[in-house]
Amino acid sequence: MNAPVPAPAPTAFPTLHTPAGPVPAGSPVWNPQRGGAMPHHRYRPARERVEIRTTAEGRHWPSARIERAPLWVPVDLRDGNQALAEPMDPARKRRLFDLQTAMGFKEIEIGYPSASQADFDFVRHLAEDGAVPDDVTVVVFTAARADLVERTFASIAGLPRAVVHLYTATAPVWRQVVIGRERGALRAMIEQAATQSARLAEHRPGVRFEFSPEVFNLTEPDYVLEVCNGLTALWDAAPDRPVIHNLPATVEIATPNVYADQIEYMHRHLDRRDAVILSVHPHNDRGTGVACAELALLAGAQRVEGCLFGNGERTGNVDLVTLALNLYTQGVDPMLDLSDIDEIRRTVEHCNRLPVPGRHPYAGDLVHTAYSGTHQDAIGKGLAHHARRAAELGVPPAQAPWEVPYLPIDPADIGRDYEAVIRVNSQSGKGGVAYLLRTHHGLDLPARLRADFSQVVQHAADASGEEVTPKDLWDLFRRTYLAPGEDGPLTATDWRTAETAPGQHEFGCTLHDAEATAPAGTGAPAGTGAGAGTGVDAGRAVRVRGTGNGPLAAFTDALRAAGVDVDIRHYAEHATEPGQGSAAVAYAQCAVGGRTWWGAGLDTSVLTASVRAVLSAVNRSRRDRT
Repeated sequence: MNAPVPAPAPTAFPTLHTPAGPVPAGSPVWNPQRGGAMPHHRYRPARERVEIRTTAEGRHWPSARIERAPLWVPVDLRDGNQALAEPMDPARKRRLFDLQTAMGFKEIEIGYPSASQADFDFVRHLAEDGAVPDDVTVVVFTAARADLVERTFASIAGLPRAVVHLYTATAPVWRQVVIGRERGALRAMIEQAATQSARLAEHRPGVRFEFSPEVFNLTEPDYVLEVCNGLTALWDAAPDRPVIHNLPATVEIATPNVYADQIEYMHRHLDRRDAVILSVHPHNDRGTGVACAELALLAGAQRVEGCLFGNGERTGNVDLVTLALNLYTQGVDPMLDLSDIDEIRRTVEHCNRLPVPGRHPYAGDLVHTAYSGTHQDAIGKGLAHHARRAAELGVPPAQAPWEVPYLPIDPADIGRDYEAVIRVNSQSGKGGVAYLLRTHHGLDLPARLRADFSQVVQHAADASGEEVTPKDLWDLFRRTYLAPGEDGPLTATDWRTAETAPGQHEFGCTLHDAEATAPAGTGAPAGTGAGAGTGVDAGRAVRVRGTGNGPLAAFTDALRAAGVDVDIRHYAEHATEPGQGSAAVAYAQCAVGGRTWWGAGLDTSVLTASVRAVLSAVNRSRRDRT
């Protein structure tokens, strides 16, 4: 007898019902998931809803490769526009059309002129204004109904090239519930509209035809093949005047491989295949529109309809930008210009009045951004390696082969810079912090200082809960490491250094100590007038000197003479930018009173920067001790 299933414990989300059914029989011990209460039994898998046929020779698409771009056909001005809460006005439509021609699209669906006066007027505007380039063909969309075909042809009068696109839903549920016609009657209706189209195009050689069996992916394969082959014959398709059979996944119903099987079956069974352009029109209901389109291309599709950034009904049409850049990152020319992705995005956002999300592939504000410390470290090293490799090859970085961890595309190729590639928050590590200081402020921190400063940044990010910008990083670095050496309690002025003999240097300066606490380790009571760690009375100055094998060694010797026990453990310096006159930055890790502190200095004089770095470490040690 099975043990009773314990009732789920209350959660912070009372509207959710934590699955509490039995663990399915045969589940591995590492998978404790339980049966849920959602009524999944109401739905049938795709293979029970429609017959999925494959060719007798078996599947060919899994081993195929996409080696050239398909014909891209944006449908933003029709399919995308009809999905907007506020459809585009003529000015925004024209702006989007001009963008698409500038990007290199050669076939553009521009409207549904038989459905609205606004669409009819826009088609006429393009025709009468001479706005359509000589190598661009426009597509006009209409239901396959004879009463709508004539107005569709009226809209394209004067255009030298056009595609008249007929559509009808062919899937059983649509036939029975929406249209109310059985297979034969529906085919007769389609062929009546197709015949009228052929008659109206008799003396217009620039007009071609397209047919979409809407909801193709839920239509019986024998029926859709019968309808499409019938239209191929009716329109007398030929290689020099091919017809387009556009096979939409109007509503996604299955994994992308199922759609690929459906497309490959049509590809191998369509009549006059060399006179047919096989087109696809995936939607994104399951979030796999891009995958459906790519697998369909492997299966024989030659043309793809979609929208820029995936606008469209419900979850949208397939995103042509993502598809094109996916090809680009495989070394295939997408035959579109996407080199200023932000201008394209701004224009589409303006026309649609919808934002492109920050995580949208390629175009979102955050897609080239890394917050994770390990990712930042890998990207920073990858970019440095890329620059070195370009130099070795003798080519500009923009022409060198691209292999940088976590960045599938060079942001510069689509008009982005590297500013937003690495950003810092509480999840970031020392690599990202160091990269931003180097790229924005010219500071190349030693490895041990990166670790030290990353703790400072982590504390600030945890306290604020916000992103730390490059300016914030600079302010933190200056406040933590630079300021203590410039205006801390212990300062050195009027200093001089000289090489008194080979390998022997002397350093003299005036020390000022603003603190009035006892020297470290002296046992003197507070308030005796001695500075912390110096023999200088608080608020007064004393002249000191020291010697050593270099100016900094002589300076630390002078400090020891004044009661400051300091020893330099690590030192580095570099110019912050190329060329004479650039500032130098020095970093010093110093042991003071048995512990180590980092300091930094910045000045056009390397020696001044170095002295300040040591003073910064000393002053930080005193501040931390108190």
